Amino acid sequence: MRCEYNDGTRVKYTGPLQITKGKDVNVFIKEGLIPDDIKSDLDAALFRNSCGEMKTVAEKVTKIYGSKACIHE
Repeated sequence: MRCEYNDGTRVKYTGPLQITKGKDVNVFIKEGLIPDDIKSDLDAALFRNSCGEMKTVAEKVTKIYGSKACIHE
């Protein structure tokens, strides 16, 4: 699922999660390393095809990991 927002935020969840917003935000989390609670929220947003819910999850992720993170190991 891919979502783009008016503020420039982009969220891509196709197994791994990628969140970008220009040069300010760049977060990547490999599929097997997404915490269960976040994965559950992502899957719910995906099931409902809800970009609104996806944005809420993206905001939660950036609060936890910061605006620049690459979690792949």
